[in-house]
Amino acid sequence: MQKKADGQNYAPKGKSDPVCAPGEFPVGVIGLDHGHIFGMCNGLMEAGAGIDYVYDPDPQKIAKFRLSFPDARVCRSEDEILEHTGIKLVASASVPADRTPLGLRAMRNGKDFFADKPPCTTFAQIAEARKAVEETGRKFGVYYSERLHVEAATRAMELVRQDAIGRVVQVMGWGPHRAAITTRPPWFFDRSRYGGILVDIGCHQIEQILAFSGSNDARITASRIANYNHPDFPDFSDFGDANLTTDTGCAGYFRVDWFTPNGLGTWGDGRTIILGTDGYIELRKYIDIARDSEGDHVYLVNHEGEYHDCVAGKAGFPFFGKFIRDCLDRTETAMDQQLVFRAIELAVEAQEKAQDIR
Repeated sequence: MQKKADGQNYAPKGKSDPVCAPGEFPVGVIGLDHGHIFGMCNGLMEAGAGIDYVYDPDPQKIAKFRLSFPDARVCRSEDEILEHTGIKLVASASVPADRTPLGLRAMRNGKDFFADKPPCTTFAQIAEARKAVEETGRKFGVYYSERLHVEAATRAMELVRQDAIGRVVQVMGWGPHRAAITTRPPWFFDRSRYGGILVDIGCHQIEQILAFSGSNDARITASRIANYNHPDFPDFSDFGDANLTTDTGCAGYFRVDWFTPNGLGTWGDGRTIILGTDGYIELRKYIDIARDSEGDHVYLVNHEGEYHDCVAGKAGFPFFGKFIRDCLDRTETAMDQQLVFRAIELAVEAQEKAQDIR
């Protein structure tokens, strides 16, 4: 399922590193509308979870899912999973606008929840999710995959925490994607369903800006959207960017788009540059164009010298094991819950405030 040319079905695989006993962490999957569910389940299973139950109303999606996760029992309804007392976590890659309502039902049925990004599409949904977390004590995790499921990002976080580049003063992210228009479902072009480009794929970038700068908050200083090349879909944007200033004084910028050319060997040339007072880091996440089709390249320059390392197969994906242990131990080591919500809240704000520059 790891199709580098196809972003909607790109599902990284890592090494098996269980953090729990067999059968200790059963997962129920509801909603197979986006192929990210394969990456989400890969990461959970490698960390010891059991992908034990699945429901989707589309039998073709179920059949495809069970090719990768044959042990998943097919359920007859959402309720069969939500009301199952043995299930610890509900994971979902349903249509973006449907993720929060499902998460509310999961948490109110005593389950932790793990959503594909974006987890919410409106301010109202974010408020509802926050309230449910407070009331139930359950977790609402989000698959911000462009940091959590990228080994180059894992290594970059280690370097930042080791003070390899000093204080982080700017984080810039580029999130280009291949549109593959003919393969997309109708909801992909409906802003009320996918949230808009700065929500859908911009939330990835905002989460990274906050994480790499060690920030808890930020403010949107400017944002823009446009539909340059898809006139047949007037509710769709194929370009977006934004500027942020974090509470640590870090300058953030990101650009997202649907313009990956067919000649590129992967679905998007995702990159991040982290500037510090004593050096900088560049991540070439999925490819090093015209040089190496392998991803996960980390470039570091500081006072000691210039360094390059391809960390594919080396850095790993620690988020999944930490998240499982957090669910079992009721700790918070994988991801700060308030940061989860603040990242998507800033994305919704950027989308709402965006100047349309068409």
